[in-house]
Order: sequence, then structure tokens, then C-alpha cells
Amino acid sequence: TNTTMIFINQLREKIGVFFGSPETTAGGKALKFYASVRLDIRRIETLKDGTEAVGNRTRVKVVKNKMAPPFKQAEFDILYGVGISREGSLIDYGVDQGIVKKSGAWYTYDGEQLGQGKENARNFLLKNTDIAADIEQKILQKLGIGQPKSAEGAAPVADLAERRPA
Repeated sequence: TNTTMIFINQLREKIGVFFGSPETTAGGKALKFYASVRLDIRRIETLKDGTEAVGNRTRVKVVKNKMAPPFKQAEFDILYGVGISREGSLIDYGVDQGIVKKSGAWYTYDGEQLGQGKENARNFLLKNTDIAADIEQKILQKLGIGQPKSAEGAAPVADLAERRPA
């Protein structure tokens, strides 16, 4: 029926647990058993611009997944009134891949300073979309996303098309 159903639940603490996690979800075991995908979503920290809270840093762990490999993890910024911050993710992945350099609180890309602090660097990328697009392209290229995979010894696609019987 192409239907998606989302259940949200809360955590409870079990008393007297000496090993394992003391956290449990209410409602029995049926939801855990029948769910195709289960996510553990937690707020890690509050993002601030000066003293004003502007969003949350969020961690999502895949607890169960029948559709793809389980136990993956992602962290991203959720900004109030905006949603998931694309620019914040570009900065995070850029630093992880060595494309954006972080020195102290300063972020630099290709010799150009993006800003002091992540919030200033994010605002810089919002204003300079060409630089943000360039960083995104380099990240995708480094991760090998969006490029056709070529196996050694495999014939190019054009050669395969020529060999097909008419």
C-alpha cells in the first residue's frame, strides 16, 4: 500500500541493572520486533550564536534496519526555523575529508578564511554559494559518490552495447 507509519516513543530506566543498558522503551516488544527501521535520535548539544540558542547538534544511530546495513551513525545540526543545516554538514564533512582546514576556531578553504567559529563559517557559506558548491563537489569526488565505478578489466558500456545481438 506504499504506507509509512512512524511511531515515536520515550525511554524509561530499569532499576537495578548491573550490566547492559538500563534504558528500555515502553509498550512491550511488539514494536521492536515488527519495525523495519528503528532509530535512536538524541540531542548532543545546543548550538549558540553568542548567548542565543539557534539549534541543536543531533546524533542519529540506526538501532535496527531490515532494508540496509544497521548500526550506522550520523551527526548533524538542526537549526530552529530552518531544519537540517546543509552548510554545517559541508563544514563537518570537509574537515573530516581534509578539504576544509580547521586551525583552532578558524575554518579555511583553499587559503580563504571561512570564519572564526562554525556559526560564522556556516553564515559565510550561506552568502557564498559558489564556494559551498565547490566544497560539496570535492567532498563527493573524494567519497566517490556520483561517479561511475569502473572495475578493472570490465568493458566500457559502449563496447557492451555494440556486442549485443540485434
